[in-house]
Amino acid sequence: MNIKLTSLLIFMFSIFANAQEPKTSIYDISINSLSGEKINLANYKGKKILFVNTASECGFTPQYKDLQELSDTYKDKLVVIGSPCNQFGGQEPGTAKDIQSFCQANYGVTFLMTEKIDVKGDNQHDLYKWLTKKDLNGHKNSSVKWNFQKYLVDENGHLVDYFYSITKPLSSKITNHLN
Repeated sequence: MNIKLTSLLIFMFSIFANAQEPKTSIYDISINSLSGEKINLANYKGKKILFVNTASECGFTPQYKDLQELSDTYKDKLVVIGSPCNQFGGQEPGTAKDIQSFCQANYGVTFLMTEKIDVKGDNQHDLYKWLTKKDLNGHKNSSVKWNFQKYLVDENGHLVDYFYSITKPLSSKITNHLN
């Protein structure tokens, strides 16, 4: 075997060796919708899920439009779930009703929105604990840096990757995973 092939095999093995099965299933996490109804994440097995922490008064707020387009375009393969959060600059101060009205009136949002949650810190929601902690998701650690950070989960409930706020929802960094 030549050195290049051996090096490639070692590299590929190291990637697979670092990825593990999640210790807990994302489908077992409990979260409510913006209207207070329980969301059963297991209903989305077989589709990818893009989780996004959102805010109505952020410079990235116009991404709602592209998130809706992404949701509409890939509805057979992808579920977009927005999670309002007020932890970054106090940019999501409204009530659930305020948030829902704002998103629908300004961006035509019809994709699923969760209750307002914390995505970091002492009161971090279990969903974001799973998304950001390798010991739970089996893939990698991260921290939520700002509003509109995105986390992509595959059809089997495995974390694929995360994308910072500057990555637009229709970026090929995301859509390449959907084709």
